[in-house]
Amino acid sequence: QVQLVESGGGLVQAGGSLRLSCVVSGSIFSINGFGWYRQAPGKQRELVASFITSGSTNYADSVKGRFTISRDNAKNTVYLQMSSLKPEDTAVYYCNAYKNFDVGRRYDYWGQGTQVTVSS
Repeated sequence: QVQLVESGGGLVQAGGSLRLSCVVSGSIFSINGFGWYRQAPGKQRELVASFITSGSTNYADSVKGRFTISRDNAKNTVYLQMSSLKPEDTAVYYCNAYKNFDVGRRYDYWGQGTQVTVSS
């Protein structure tokens, strides 16, 4: 089993920066990828950024060029560096990890989320 704990959220002014951290524990060596998702009030959870073991990354169009996902294997921590923040970035941000068992079969693990609020 995999456990994820997010931290680093808070209140920041538009144009500011914030770094989110996700500490990963448990059966971490079989994890195939990581991601950061966010959910604003009244909206569905959406993918913000993802990272797979091959090194490939993916970003939502709305954050590309502003957000960066990275991992420190020695610290078992995944990061989301956010810059040039906008009020529309306000949401609860969730850390995600997944394992592939076979083609078309994937199991996802989730943290409990950290609130990011960007003032205008």
